Amino acid sequence: MNDVTRVEWREWGRAAFDEASADDVPVLLSLTATWCDHCHEMDAETYAEPRIAANVNDSFVPVRVDVDRYPRVRDRYNMGGFPSTVFLAPDGRVLTGAGYLGPDGMRQVLDSVRTMWQTNGSGAARIPRPLREDNPPAGELTADVESAMLGQLSETYDEVAGGWGQSPKFPLPDALEFALKRDREMALRCYDAVGANLLDEYDGGFYRFATERDWSGLQREKLLDSNGALVRAFANAYLLTGKDEYREPAERTVEYVTTTLWNGDANAFANSQAPGEDDAHSIDATDRASADEPPIDRGVFAGSNALAIEGLCTFYAYTDDDRARRYAERALETLREDLLADGVVRHALAEADREGAVSDRDRGAAGDRPVCLLSNQARALAALTTAASTLESDVLDDAVSIADTTINRLHDGESFLDGPTDGIGLLDRPLRPLDSNVAFADALLELAVLTGTDRYREYARRTLEAFAGASDRIGVQVARYASTVSRLLEGPLVIRVAAEPGSDLHRAALRLADHEKVVVPDAAELETRTARVERGDRVSADAETPAELSDRVASVLE
Repeated sequence: MNDVTRVEWREWGRAAFDEASADDVPVLLSLTATWCDHCHEMDAETYAEPRIAANVNDSFVPVRVDVDRYPRVRDRYNMGGFPSTVFLAPDGRVLTGAGYLGPDGMRQVLDSVRTMWQTNGSGAARIPRPLREDNPPAGELTADVESAMLGQLSETYDEVAGGWGQSPKFPLPDALEFALKRDREMALRCYDAVGANLLDEYDGGFYRFATERDWSGLQREKLLDSNGALVRAFANAYLLTGKDEYREPAERTVEYVTTTLWNGDANAFANSQAPGEDDAHSIDATDRASADEPPIDRGVFAGSNALAIEGLCTFYAYTDDDRARRYAERALETLREDLLADGVVRHALAEADREGAVSDRDRGAAGDRPVCLLSNQARALAALTTAASTLESDVLDDAVSIADTTINRLHDGESFLDGPTDGIGLLDRPLRPLDSNVAFADALLELAVLTGTDRYREYARRTLEAFAGASDRIGVQVARYASTVSRLLEGPLVIRVAAEPGSDLHRAALRLADHEKVVVPDAAELETRTARVERGDRVSADAETPAELSDRVASVLE
């Protein structure tokens, strides 16, 4: 932009940092998202102010980054939410940072950073702690990991309003599912709070979070990834309770993502829907039907589509819902055909792709080689293992390809890096995200069962051990760490079915026990049209009917 009253944003890239180095000025990095209301507000109230824009353009190199399109930049520079306003030295190290800044706050920060730079230059810059401490503290895996997480959930449980913690209130689908098996009463009260407060009763789908303890202050953006995870979570609550009060929120959300968030041109799901006008949510149904639809980011991202596929497959497994099956199959086809090549999951379809296009290291001879990102690999692997259990076992070849490629390219020491250690700024610093490591380890455990390959279980064990030294400090947001450790130590309940997906015996297997089991269809080692239940060394007799299979599950679990 050439208008001096507006910020002249640069793209994230080498050129912007070279410019900052040549001019000896800091970089102003603005992390935003299309769905972020406060980001748009800061644009309108702060960056649109002529003197602030002129100040930024004259004394800084301003860089704007969409956090959905550049996940590695997001994970290294996030200041605790969006927008994030981060000031960097030309080498990418952090000078200081903040979240939302109004005009007065921005003026003060700009003056402070300018003075800091003139006084100390790059000497004032630092590398954030997670990027200085490369290896997490390793330890032994014991049953204490599960009990410690349950203790954390009990301590932070809000008995008055439901959910965990005071404020803000997030839905925490992994915590819901962990508690569902271990403290059902607490879990269901939290499910009830999420369903009552975050579900859009008119259009379906879940809002992102609430700012206050009583679930007021709704942040009404709707993200595909959180909605996909919540479809899975509520479906799993329906499995354990058989109650429509958990099926219906999942069903409404399936309807939402397959209509409002469906990108028919791409045959996949769009990324998000912005909040829209505040008053649109308080008007009656007739007026809301005629109101303008909040804008949709139609970008197609592999990771969030994978979560949606997993959620739809899970809902279909317990309900035979045809809509969930059809859209899961369509999005799965796009994931496999357009977003997966040689075991690497491209971050997004071309029109939305930034991070996943070409890494600095891969540029040149490799051509347009997609970047291997752990979060995408983990989510896609989980989607494929779930699809293999519920829809079609043929997808296992792609699952194995993703697992092997991730191990070959991202395994470092005893855990996994988030991506290649190259690029500008702090992208060359190794980062081992706990949540993605846990998600990948969990998917590896399922793959080990589905393929009979112990190697995947061993990698899962080593990954979980790599973080075990800090297991008592892992927050409820990553409750899946404890459930995955439990599945590893106890061994998952496995139901092998010598019948194709969709058969009566297979459908019965999906609906038995709880959501942490693994169902293996097309089991070649069994006599046709029989099933068998396993857990560790305990192996049931073969079953020929759903009723017999239910008895076999009960006998193994008793």
